[in-house]
Amino acid sequence: MSTQTASAPAEMTDLPEYGRVSGILVHPTSFPSPYGIGDLGPGAYDFIDFLEASGQHLWQVLPLGPTGYGDSPYQGPSAFAGQPLLISPDKLIEQHLLTKEDVAYLPKWEEDKVDYGSAITFKTSLLKKAWASFLHTPDKTMIENFEEFCEEQKDWLDDYALFMACKNAQKGVSWLEWEPEYRDPTEKQKKALRSEYSEEIQYYCFLQFLFQEQWDELRAYAHEKKVRIVGDIPIFVSTDSADVWSGKKLFQLDEKGYPSQVSGVPPDYFSATGQLWGNPLYDWDYHAETGYRWWIRRVRRQLSLTDYLRIDHFRGFEAYWSVPADEETAINGQWVKGPCEKLFRAIEKELGENLPIWAEDLGVITPEVEHLRDSLGFPGMKVLQFGFGDMNDTTYIPFYYTTTNCICYTGTHDNDTTVGWYQAQPDIVQDRIRRMVNADGSNVGHDFICIAMNSIAKYVIFPLQDVLQLGSEARMNTPGVAMANWAFRFKKGDLHEGLAKWLLETTKLYGRYS
Repeated sequence: MSTQTASAPAEMTDLPEYGRVSGILVHPTSFPSPYGIGDLGPGAYDFIDFLEASGQHLWQVLPLGPTGYGDSPYQGPSAFAGQPLLISPDKLIEQHLLTKEDVAYLPKWEEDKVDYGSAITFKTSLLKKAWASFLHTPDKTMIENFEEFCEEQKDWLDDYALFMACKNAQKGVSWLEWEPEYRDPTEKQKKALRSEYSEEIQYYCFLQFLFQEQWDELRAYAHEKKVRIVGDIPIFVSTDSADVWSGKKLFQLDEKGYPSQVSGVPPDYFSATGQLWGNPLYDWDYHAETGYRWWIRRVRRQLSLTDYLRIDHFRGFEAYWSVPADEETAINGQWVKGPCEKLFRAIEKELGENLPIWAEDLGVITPEVEHLRDSLGFPGMKVLQFGFGDMNDTTYIPFYYTTTNCICYTGTHDNDTTVGWYQAQPDIVQDRIRRMVNADGSNVGHDFICIAMNSIAKYVIFPLQDVLQLGSEARMNTPGVAMANWAFRFKKGDLHEGLAKWLLETTKLYGRYS
């Protein structure tokens, strides 16, 4: 097992550099699994096999951290931790931490949708059984690996595990509602809390150990199949997180710990009133005083898990939309200057130049944002669906691309599926698409994949829903809608040999097969 934090293990970075490549966007929660939610077990390995068979070299995921209210991977209790719900019970059985009897009677779940409430309840019960088994395991190697993991990851793990233990003791409410000795503990009080909740703290550390072990094994398998993983992190973090609780000086908070200004974006393609995300904004002056240490740690951690890293809302580093915390929408905000190049130069100084970072540069993009992206050498995103609404906007139409250093997407996790999107378009847009691809629109998901593949973009990514040509019922997320998102799952057998053959032939046709 690998637990290195400074960089990915050597065997995981010794991959050939590909030219034109393509890949699939799908989160592990979407994999087939008998446990109510996709995980890092057999379904994940089957997917990697499909990538290899179909000639794909990239697999893009959403943020891999634990989720909170609304089940969004972009709003969770830690910017560093892994998602315990992704831990595979099948793998735990192999390690003798669970028995087959523990999973003999499973609840009835829908195959194509995650029911987070029941899945959380069921998997938590299994994880606690695994913890009880670990406390009595005779496997000295596993114990040593766990101790090594805790030591190597302590710079974030100690506060995260303590935060989760305290949160559990406080019935799950936000840390802003905790008693003072929990909400703002002194070092002496922290020491006392670590003693009081020592076993529960160890449990939360154990979950992170299991996630890390299973993720590293899956990533190594992906590399054997010449597949690289594209990670994803949101620029901001949740207020109710270990990061804000343990690092209040890093954020714009009032004297009680509440955000004074919050994040969002002005009105755009997705919402007429903008998007009020509500995350606390960074105190960039304080970050600069510390040499951007927190961000360096964060990027180092994420690049120890993945090969590339997409940063959501990249434009916020040039200027971010700052909204007073008492506003009900994002309309009454203002642009405030961000850290720009200084942050990334500090990261480069620690981690090396040519950072494998992708910039999510959608939304209100100015020449200043483009300059920042290009000066850092980060590829930006081109989303095909955005190229057909405004006949005069050529930004997202492939034959107008001016650089190969970009990622062409058919759509993203925030878009409707291409089939669902196409069906909702007016006749004039549908007609334009049919004429462009010289087709009747009945296979528009695959048509868009071909358009993207044919572009000059070095990287092409398409959501799995477009490979499967699914409609709006398979949409992953609807921005501005708090509930009923992030639930899409595909079924075992959907990724069949015929589909892999079509995708492989298409990939070869457009020069993206190595």
